[in-house]
Amino acid sequence: MTFSLVARCEETGMFGLAISSSSPAVAARCSYARAGVGAVASQNVTDPTLGPLALDLMQGGMSAAEAIAGVKDLGKFIEYRQVLAVDKNGNTAIHSGPNSLGIWTQAMAQNVASGGNLLANDGVPQAIVDGFLSSTGHIGDRLIAAMRAGLAAGGEAGPVHSAGMKIVDKVAWPVADLRCDWSEDCPIKNIATAWEVYKPQLDAYIQRALDPREAPSYGVPGDQ
Repeated sequence: MTFSLVARCEETGMFGLAISSSSPAVAARCSYARAGVGAVASQNVTDPTLGPLALDLMQGGMSAAEAIAGVKDLGKFIEYRQVLAVDKNGNTAIHSGPNSLGIWTQAMAQNVASGGNLLANDGVPQAIVDGFLSSTGHIGDRLIAAMRAGLAAGGEAGPVHSAGMKIVDKVAWPVADLRCDWSEDCPIKNIATAWEVYKPQLDAYIQRALDPREAPSYGVPGDQ
């Protein structure tokens, strides 16, 4: 019911992930990232505890592969789970349990990993990885490009209805956390539109948190 990617920007050290599904609010259950540590997608028959577990293991010094091995050892009903991870060095790892749904597969490269289940075909994750690697610019732009590539390659077997994109940088909170929890239209398009609006304001929102004395006004009523 899901296809996703986790990624690291080699230039900035930012982590991000993007995800889409026929199920509602997929990003609320499946997307996890921690600045300076990594990004994790926990999907298929979802166990939301596995994302924080993998991040904790990587924060403790494990590589992505070691963290995924730890998830397999410590997680319950792991044969139903699909978990993707990228670590602070750009190493990637994926576990796809044999009880993943429908057509399921995965693809990995340095700094990016993609996986999916109930896919239209088994080439979707590789198309997502290729879409990320062939794109340039801000990691948010590259995540959107990768998801569009996956959609163009066939995406999920049925229509997708929710999507999300999360980005972390040097602060303790996500610098972008955009979600479309349900749409009869394309939720990836909705996320892309939200990113176009949010991207120019991203740094200003960080500044508002760190030192509001230097924060810009957006010119809306009451914000002077």
